[in-house]
Amino acid sequence: TRIKLASRNVESYTKLGNPSRSEDMIEYGPFKDIPPYSEDLLKVHYENNSPFLTITSMTRVIEVSHWGNIAVEETIDLKHTGAVLKGPFSRYDYQRQPDSGISSVKSFKTILPAAAQDVYYRDEIGNISTSHLLILDDSVEMEIRPRFPLFGGWKTHYIIGYNLPSYEYLFNLGDQYALKMRFVDHVFDEQVTDSLTVKIILPEGAKNIHVDSPYEISRASDELHYTYLDTFGRPVIVAHKNNLVEQHIQDIVVHYTFNKVLMLQEPLLVVGAFYILFFTVILYVRLDFSITKDPAAEARMKVACITEQVLTGVNKRLCLYRLFDEAVNKYKQTRDISTLNSGKKSLETEHKTLTNEIASLQSKLKTEGSDLCDKVSEIQKLDNQVKELVLKSSVEAERLVVGKLKKDTYIENEKIHSQKRLELISKIDNILDAL
Repeated sequence: TRIKLASRNVESYTKLGNPSRSEDMIEYGPFKDIPPYSEDLLKVHYENNSPFLTITSMTRVIEVSHWGNIAVEETIDLKHTGAVLKGPFSRYDYQRQPDSGISSVKSFKTILPAAAQDVYYRDEIGNISTSHLLILDDSVEMEIRPRFPLFGGWKTHYIIGYNLPSYEYLFNLGDQYALKMRFVDHVFDEQVTDSLTVKIILPEGAKNIHVDSPYEISRASDELHYTYLDTFGRPVIVAHKNNLVEQHIQDIVVHYTFNKVLMLQEPLLVVGAFYILFFTVILYVRLDFSITKDPAAEARMKVACITEQVLTGVNKRLCLYRLFDEAVNKYKQTRDISTLNSGKKSLETEHKTLTNEIASLQSKLKTEGSDLCDKVSEIQKLDNQVKELVLKSSVEAERLVVGKLKKDTYIENEKIHSQKRLELISKIDNILDAL
């Protein structure tokens, strides 16, 4: 019987049959003429400073989305199951002496899939920044450093998560889908997992679920998971297994059927929610929920309505001047007096109608006791001056065409008229803004 030890430091061992020892090997025998069913107790006490990490509990959640993403999150309880540390711990001595704490675990490497992105590593306190990510050709290597070194008997709890593109793991033929992912993934080299729970969250509406496993697993009752925009819940496959090692890192295949029409459910829910929101706001704004009438509010609403009509009338009147300017310019080009007369007649008729309407609205404002009446009166006066300038410009254009006015004089006068006209219109605009 040969015993291969983890170190050369041996405290004691059973002296049975004159054993021989050479460094880290103890050899017993050979033994001869041994009676049947006889036995002797063999005990070897040796030193082993190698760290022993054990995953006491692990929950692996895989959430599948048909919109192109698979979210993976692992909640891990890790314990150093080596020789239990005796006595107090001094971080000062631990950091000052490089050879102290040789059995402790400062960090370890976790291997993630090559397509992993948006990786996070946190615990109850928050994000743990003492980690490093190395992107390789065939994997993503993550060096995890716990918040404190792990000695024998110490444990830690953390969460690691990442996203994967669904096209690498989700396959379909029509409404038939197959998800192929690892049941357990690499956490550290030569890992041992005491208890593992895997939850696979499928899209809402998945049916006819069937699981193909490379080894025996314990299926629990399916659950429902609710998240944003879910109505009747997403089916969740729950599986358990105890005592796993690295050789259990194999693929599990989940088959299910899914009607692609259900992918329209979430966009339609968003559209419907916004429609209801806007419709409710429209109703709330337009309906009057007051028990008694407010005369002041009604008066303000009447004044606002009248003011809006005044603004419309004034703007229409200003547009008439621009149309008449076009008629004057056309007359100067064609020398057709009928064009000028037609434009002047249209200006007079429509201007008179709009002026009478604004005057009527001015009377209504006066009846409501609004101080805006004076401002409308001021607009009327300014508009009369603008009209006089417009007509004066048309008369000079007519004199220019028939040769009674020199071109230089016309240009100089037109410049003066335009300047005065712009000043008057600017005053009208300022009053309109004040309304």
